[in-house]
Order: sequence, then structure tokens, then C-alpha cells
Amino acid sequence: MINEKVLDVLTDKINVIKAENHFIYVVGPVRLPVNLDGETKIFQWYSWLRSDNIKEAFSTEKLIQYITTADLATMQQSSVLVYGDFKESPEALIRMHSICHTGDIFGSKRCDCGFQLKQSMKLIVESGSGALFYLANHEGRGIGLFSKAMAYVLQENGFDTVEANEELGFADDTRNYEEAISVLKFLRSKPVVLITNNPRKLEALKSNGAFLSGRVPLWGDASEFNEKYLQTKVMRSGHLSEEVLV
Repeated sequence: MINEKVLDVLTDKINVIKAENHFIYVVGPVRLPVNLDGETKIFQWYSWLRSDNIKEAFSTEKLIQYITTADLATMQQSSVLVYGDFKESPEALIRMHSICHTGDIFGSKRCDCGFQLKQSMKLIVESGSGALFYLANHEGRGIGLFSKAMAYVLQENGFDTVEANEELGFADDTRNYEEAISVLKFLRSKPVVLITNNPRKLEALKSNGAFLSGRVPLWGDASEFNEKYLQTKVMRSGHLSEEVLV
């Protein structure tokens, strides 16, 4: 039997989003002090979990029972960092950021992901309101970490990013943003400005009913190590270039 106080506390912090054939459970907000360039900035953190093929949403008690048996540590879950009055502010920046183990954690210079992650957080704080969605299952544009490592081996032998993915049997980009957009619409009904260079992300928001009022480009951290990667983004993947690359 689960403690009644535990149920009361968690029930107050869990919301359920009903989609066409699944439910999304959103837990939060959790106050998250973040070190951003030596200064502490207070974000509100949410995580979400998708449940498929059930007719009714779990109660809090059943949800707890589910997560203790589902071995969630072996599954990836996405989350979102919210800053300021994201729900009501007239303008808000958002970033749909794909998980990048090598760039975000290790600070790899082979890509610009780590730079984009931190820079997006800074832009959101500077603007006064926004949200950074950190999206699981997007590693390597959706091919997974092990496959990404194999793609890196191919890139070290002359293949570009798109070619490496395709030679392994994948599409250039298999990422899906539907869950994140459902959570976005739960958190905010007003228009948002998307931080991106990727037109596919713009189209994903529009096609899934999100209100989009603009775009902020995000180029930077160009170096000898990611020159081909950045050029391939523009020349092969259609990214929108506002600045001269390396």
C-alpha cells in the first residue's frame, strides 16, 4: 500500500495529456537551480513518460506501480527546462534540443550540440521566458548512440554525416517531435519563437498545431573539427545559414 501523503504530493505534480492513441504523463515542476557560466539561474524542470495502447490513464498509484516494474533506467525519457512565466508571458523562446551524448556531456567539438545547448539556455534566460526541451531517443538524429559511434568511424574515413547514416541503413534524420509538441501545448497556448537552423523543426511545430511566431538562428563554435559537419548541415540537410561557416 502506497503512503497516502506520497500519493497526495505526487498527484498534485502529475498531469496527463491524452493523445490520439496514447497518454503522456508529465511530472513537475521541480525547482532546478542551474549553473550557467558561474551564475545560478532558477529553472522549473519537468519530465514526461509516454504510455501506449491503454484505454484509460493510470491513477497516481497505478503509475507508481508501473514505474517500479518497467525498469525506466534502461529506457530514455525526455524533459523540459522552463524559465520565467512561460505560460503567460507575451513572448517566449523555445529550443527543441536532441540529446547528444558526445557533445552535451563530453564537450565534443565534432558537432555544435554542446554549444547550442548552453547558448539556448542563455538566450532563454536573457529573453526572460522560455523552455528548453531535451529530447531522448534523438541521438545521432535518431539512430542511437552505438550506431552513431559506427557513423563516426565512417566519417573518419571520408563519409559526411548524411552519407554515414545512409550507409548504415538509416535515413538522414528520423527524429520525431510529436510528444514534445504535445507537452509544449500543455505548458503554453500562446505563440513561441523557435531557436533553430533546421527547417524540419519549424515544419514539425506547424504541422502539429503549435503556434509559431518566429525563429532565432543559432550558429557558432565553428572550428577545424566540425567544418565538414556544419557544411553538410547546410548543403545536404537543408539547414538555414545566416552566417559564414568555417
